[in-house]
Amino acid sequence: MTEQANSNADGVDNSKEPGFRIQRIYLKDLSLEQPNAPQILLIPAEPQIEVEVDVAVTRLSDEIFEVALIATVTARVEGKTLFLVEAKQAGIFEFSNIPPEQIDPMLGIACPTILYPYLRSNIADTISRAGFQPIHLNEINFHGMYEHRIMQAQQAAVQESKGTLPN
Repeated sequence: MTEQANSNADGVDNSKEPGFRIQRIYLKDLSLEQPNAPQILLIPAEPQIEVEVDVAVTRLSDEIFEVALIATVTARVEGKTLFLVEAKQAGIFEFSNIPPEQIDPMLGIACPTILYPYLRSNIADTISRAGFQPIHLNEINFHGMYEHRIMQAQQAAVQESKGTLPN
């Protein structure tokens, strides 16, 4: 009985420890469009590639968040869309005993960094399966992206307090 009492006491002490846990990583949404096929497939020009990536965070409970990386990859030939891939790679992350001021940077930096390799792989695979050379997305500096968002939010708050709207 003494051992059980000690382990319970240890368990209580451990519950105060900060914790970060990945509960699940999953592909939430994926679509591929080739709106101008088959005619555009006969044009021998090199496609122009445009990539957009964004991060969305949803609070599921006090300690559980869904983080989603949303990417759009568009390839154009002579101004017409060759293909368009939209993907949303998501994860559910649990934070326990972590101060709120530390959770936000983790949601904006650490979680997207964990999800990004899955997103890159799914996009490259989808493009390859569509019959094109796979596009491997470049690495992203999520720390810089997070700091840029914070700066934009601060500028918007300053402009709002002055009574002007951002352009």
